[in-house]
Amino acid sequence: MVFRKPPDGGWGWVIVVVSFFTQFLCYGSPLAVGVLYLEWLDVFGEGKGKTAWVGSLANGIGLLASPVCSICVSSFGARPVAIFSGFMVAGGLMMSSFAPNIYFLYISYGIVVGLGCGLLYTATVTITCHYFDKRRGLALGLISTGSSVGLFIYAALQRELIDLYGLDGCLLIVGALSLNILACGSLMRPLESSDSLPPEKTGVDKVPDQYFVYHEKEKTVEENISILEKGYVDEKCVNSMPDNKQDSILNKNVLNSINVNEKDTYKKKVVEQTNFCKQLAKRKWQLYLNYWEETMVLFKNKVFSALFVAILLFDIGGFPPSLLMEDVARSADINEDDYHMPLISIIGIMTAVGKLTLGILADFKWVNTLYLYVTTLLMTGVALFAIPFAKSYLTLAMLSGILGFLTGNWSIFPYVTTKTVGIEKLTHAYGILMFFAGLGNSLGPPIVGWFYDWTQEYDTAFYFSGFCVLLGGFLLLLAALPCWNACTNQSSKLPPNTYSYKVASSA
Repeated sequence: MVFRKPPDGGWGWVIVVVSFFTQFLCYGSPLAVGVLYLEWLDVFGEGKGKTAWVGSLANGIGLLASPVCSICVSSFGARPVAIFSGFMVAGGLMMSSFAPNIYFLYISYGIVVGLGCGLLYTATVTITCHYFDKRRGLALGLISTGSSVGLFIYAALQRELIDLYGLDGCLLIVGALSLNILACGSLMRPLESSDSLPPEKTGVDKVPDQYFVYHEKEKTVEENISILEKGYVDEKCVNSMPDNKQDSILNKNVLNSINVNEKDTYKKKVVEQTNFCKQLAKRKWQLYLNYWEETMVLFKNKVFSALFVAILLFDIGGFPPSLLMEDVARSADINEDDYHMPLISIIGIMTAVGKLTLGILADFKWVNTLYLYVTTLLMTGVALFAIPFAKSYLTLAMLSGILGFLTGNWSIFPYVTTKTVGIEKLTHAYGILMFFAGLGNSLGPPIVGWFYDWTQEYDTAFYFSGFCVLLGGFLLLLAALPCWNACTNQSSKLPPNTYSYKVASSA
């Protein structure tokens, strides 16, 4: 199918609504996993570091597997992937209610739910980009707030469900709610033209055209047939040995019964398919070489190298509060009567505000998005250093709001990447950076939990987190100050050799 021009409206607004609810339903529980984290600590009695792996895997595995998610969406389309991923998220949550130990949760909640969320994120972003061009930034900003609103609502919802039905009942109900993703996914109609193209050739008919595309010198079909015929003669000679007389007679009768033209056609197809597979392997190998060469070119950019270190350190230090803040409050012996709203809910709603506010600021021409991003990193580091001094619900709530707002810098991260490497390298560079972001998400909470297990207090853990974020911010600032313009100019002159996936046209 041939894609139509993005309508920037029409059914696209339906896509925005269902994508918003898809991210709301799939990311609500994983982002608000801090409420479940407290219950898992009490039920399984494991250390904080080991228990924190559940939530960190659920939030990091989707980013780590982002290349696989992109391939799935490009191969099958957004709608089938969204429906299938809805089953994954709902099934993983329901299976988690029957978890006999923490290791079972690593698979059911961490990997199954996390991978399903990664697939759904890729599907929603891809289908939205197909329907919007001029209003793409607005559309992506609206759907990205779905996860933040989900965090805000699910934090309170899961706590209420645990009080009413226990941990197992909560996971079952949340899993049942996630089945609504199937309805949302069914509305993700692919954008395609009404004019149908002629049917494609079959795989065998396309072999000659694909085989000769490289114009490499290979043996002709006639030469290969002569080799095959020689093999048949050798086989007949072997079969004519005295010990196999009966088999030789049978083989001769079978060979004589085959039409000569059919044999030649079969031989040609075998040779053509063999040579096609050989050429396909060479082509794939060349693509891999080009990919790694392009990667090395990206890392020659000082700002990009500092950016991947910054995003890794930011997620190691900045993600744990969203998972562990409830346990921080419990460890500080804060009276539950003082709780007016879950701290994770405050983080969620302020993250949505931060995404919208920072996204609007990034659109102003006088705002340098790289310096804006560095500012959010440095302020996040300072806020993390302040957590050990917060001994009341009010101060923890204020710090949660500040951290949530600053975490909204995810909305400007694509802008920063574009400024750093150029629009033609955005797909390749963003995939690499998201991998390191997922690695940071996966490692951050367990590291903070291990610090608590060793010291029996969170102070050292958050000093370490703040140091990581500040280090990443200062490294990015040092790399950007002397050569910001030089790096962007250099990246804009690179050959436009992008790596992107073409989304399947039908679903």
